[in-house]
Amino acid sequence: MSSSRFALNLSRRVLGKTLRTKVASQHLGATRLSSYYTPAHEYVKVDGIIGTCGITDFAQAALGDIVFVSLPDVGDEFDAGDSFGSVESVKAASDVYAPVSGTVVEINEALNDSPELVNSSAEAEAWFIKIEMTDTSEAQKLMDETDYEKHCEDEA
Repeated sequence: MSSSRFALNLSRRVLGKTLRTKVASQHLGATRLSSYYTPAHEYVKVDGIIGTCGITDFAQAALGDIVFVSLPDVGDEFDAGDSFGSVESVKAASDVYAPVSGTVVEINEALNDSPELVNSSAEAEAWFIKIEMTDTSEAQKLMDETDYEKHCEDEA
């Protein structure tokens, strides 16, 4: 078999497997999280109707060592742009704003005892709230990762 024919057969097998995996993932409800950002450096990671919200790595770096985080209660409702909590650092205190509208369904209790997690893992372990969004299209009106990176470069 010629090398080009071998490559064609191999690519068909790989492509077929990739397509089958993609279809199976969609069928099983597997989704890739989409992240969106506000100009004030909050993020929301969207998974269905649940948005995981917090402050970005850029924000925590600007604030310095985080010493306290104030979070809302489960069940509290917020409109996009409403203050839902605050962070205090050795440099300053800052309100944190809801990037999307909805009802708080979970708070990150770990931040009560370890607010410094925000400095080490702002966009992973140190999320602030999970919110059941009232309108998932709100998130899509925010900046995507590429636009947010440009926004941060412009601010630096």
